[in-house]
Amino acid sequence: MAIIPLLSGTHVATILAPVLVSVAIMNSLISVLRPDIGDRENRIKPISAGEMKTDYDFIVVGGGGAGAVVANRLSEIDKWSVLLLEAGPDEPEICDVPFAYNFLQGTPLDWQFKPEPSNASCLAMKNHQCTWPRGKALGGTTILNGMMYSRGNKKDYDYWAAQGNPGWEHDSIFKYFKKSQDMRIDEFKGSSYHSTGGGLSIEHYRYRTPITNHLVNAGTEMGYEILDANAGKQSGFMISHSFLRDGLRCSTAKGFLRPASKRENLHVGILSMVEKILIRTEEEKKVAYGVQFRVDGALKEVKANREVILSTGSLQSPQLLMLSGIGPKEHLEEVGVSVVVDAPGVGQNLQDHVGVGGLTYLVDPPADYKGDYPFTYILADTVTPQAAVEFAVDHTGPFYGAYFTEATAFVNTKYADPADDYPDIQFLISSDASVVHGCLNAIMQIEDEYHAKWCEDILKQHSYSITPLNLRPKSKGYIKLRTTDVNDHPVIVSNFFQDPNDIEVLIEGAKIAHKLSETPTMKKLNARAHHNPINACAGFEMMSDDYLKCLSRYFTRTIYHVCGTCKMGPANDSMAVVDPRLKVHGVSRLRVIDASIMPRVTSGNTQAATIMIAEKGVDMIKEDYGVL
Repeated sequence: MAIIPLLSGTHVATILAPVLVSVAIMNSLISVLRPDIGDRENRIKPISAGEMKTDYDFIVVGGGGAGAVVANRLSEIDKWSVLLLEAGPDEPEICDVPFAYNFLQGTPLDWQFKPEPSNASCLAMKNHQCTWPRGKALGGTTILNGMMYSRGNKKDYDYWAAQGNPGWEHDSIFKYFKKSQDMRIDEFKGSSYHSTGGGLSIEHYRYRTPITNHLVNAGTEMGYEILDANAGKQSGFMISHSFLRDGLRCSTAKGFLRPASKRENLHVGILSMVEKILIRTEEEKKVAYGVQFRVDGALKEVKANREVILSTGSLQSPQLLMLSGIGPKEHLEEVGVSVVVDAPGVGQNLQDHVGVGGLTYLVDPPADYKGDYPFTYILADTVTPQAAVEFAVDHTGPFYGAYFTEATAFVNTKYADPADDYPDIQFLISSDASVVHGCLNAIMQIEDEYHAKWCEDILKQHSYSITPLNLRPKSKGYIKLRTTDVNDHPVIVSNFFQDPNDIEVLIEGAKIAHKLSETPTMKKLNARAHHNPINACAGFEMMSDDYLKCLSRYFTRTIYHVCGTCKMGPANDSMAVVDPRLKVHGVSRLRVIDASIMPRVTSGNTQAATIMIAEKGVDMIKEDYGVL
């Protein structure tokens, strides 16, 4: 399987070619020298189509960030039989390497979704389309994301509850964050906000770029604390908590499926593409009774004696509901799907943490710096054959790092009240600017005219980048069917910046990021802004509102946090798709358990919240069947 994306621009490719060679060396060494990564004893042993039973108590569709957790927790009940169906393969060994996530996007492990072209955002990208990577393997997007553990803000969940979803307030859901967690950072092990023994291990990156501590310390010179943003207070700077175990990525496949791999009541089918949820009418009520899926080229049906659980994520859960006849009546009729339930909210309420790229700063290392690797993550000098050998033999070195998410911060613009501790901007603090801004061009698909200018200037220089993201955007997009073929990606309309307030908040966030470069700590490193080469923005004064607005529209960033398209809400909410127990309105024995049920996106990276949803969702199932 190809793991290295294509590069564009001859000079850029020449500079980065040794990087790609080093990654290839590392990948080859893993199979020989790292049996701990292979983990053959505990990996899931998928069953063939011929080995599958005709019926199971529960069928879980999707083995990603939520589905892997659901399958584990359901199969804890010995008397229940569980089938997990995943469209992709098992996660390859390369996924364990923290740095390697740069090389997984744009490969067959990525669904490679793209929203529709926009005239308001993503203007520097080819065809004005941002790329929206989503994992296609056991573990889902947890195999290729930035691994950051962030619970969001307690006000997020109190808001959910206030929308008619009792039991989802922060005080009720907090225990589920702790249930899934295995905190391995020594200073937090005794905290009442954290726990040990759960499926998802939390660590700091084993390798951290030297500049990162300077950037976090600079935050204190702006009046912010260095804190644990997953504890009582969120506003401040922190070294990231990350989904890692022994320095390696801890996906939900590793954290939840492998511990359950020897359970006889759990069957896992991979490369199995579910095409339809089977629904029948019983006494004038719609009832889900199984799924239809394709495996090895053949169409197969399996029955669910108790429930079908849909955990295919915020892009494909609404797609599969609509293909099964559950969705907006007029749209289903338009594309030729027989309507089972008129559910106007399916595919609506799409939200994401839109961010702005291009905020790049050059620095000079301290005169006395004598580290083994560069002060910042200069790719060509950091990702080397030496580093590949260190990873494979010594279990050390830069392959244990992930420059993009080593640190983070939550800050307040003028639109947020600091006294509320409800920050409206998050910073992703990167110790390298080149890859963040698309120098490995398969990741972001930046237009060639921007790509070459941008990358040739910074690939060999010490740099850092701050990506501000709007934590609570008001703009909402939607998803519709493109065709009735599940293999055709749905129509995705992001509607980034549809509400003008969203870009105003980002502008203020970018200004705060710029102030970081003016702190005494960063001035000692001669931090200075790298001028943006985008012609459309060149006529504006650097860091002016007009410049930042232009930059936001051209260098728009998705932050992987798509959610909300199967919104949770009470029956009197016409746009709600599932009720507070995650049961689909209008269809019994069918639930959605993934990030698509969020009424509003959480104020932070969404992976931890998605796992919390899965933990709580299964407990509600167990309550409903009297086994909890």
